[in-house]
Amino acid sequence: MTINRDTKILEAILFASGNPVLEEDLKSKMMNKKNFKQEIEDLKMFYEDRGINLIKTGNKWSFRTSETIKDELTIFKKQKRKLSRAAIETLSIIAYQQPITRSEIENIRGVQMGRGSIDHLMEIGWIKPSGRKNIPGKPALWVTTDLFIEHFGIESISDLPNKNELKASGFLEKRSAIATITDIAINNDPTEDADVEEEETLEDFISKENPS
Repeated sequence: MTINRDTKILEAILFASGNPVLEEDLKSKMMNKKNFKQEIEDLKMFYEDRGINLIKTGNKWSFRTSETIKDELTIFKKQKRKLSRAAIETLSIIAYQQPITRSEIENIRGVQMGRGSIDHLMEIGWIKPSGRKNIPGKPALWVTTDLFIEHFGIESISDLPNKNELKASGFLEKRSAIATITDIAINNDPTEDADVEEEETLEDFISKENPS
């Protein structure tokens, strides 16, 4: 790999930044902006087998600990506030069905919910309102944010596991149903066994987005 000035600039910015960096911000610092795609891909390949990897999430880039050694570097600490089951279910439904209204979330979950779950997810920065649905009352539509994509280490929402992938991994049969989407990404321990009604609910709402 030839280390030219632009490569050094990209590498330095990404190392120095505490947060993922927008592609446009990286390009703006290069002398030959048209070479950005090649330069960033070369840099990504250079770090592919090292202790840190160059990862793209959404339209941002950042260095992250390699998946092959992350378990050895895990630091366990007490969480100040754990997501409730209702919040996890709400987040999972929004991720797969967005944009979606609160009443539609309640229909999928089969229960009414208070403001707590929505408010908590907004505080974390994982969901946001995105316009209103053109029906009587014009309820707010909810979608996931770039921060959600960054936290779960995916490039786009389409990278979430579909129903067949969940079945293959055994999650639909063994784990708390709607909560499995969040579980897969953050490796939380299961809180309880899934029952048949929950498994059917998960399949129902994933099927709407992934009919195959």
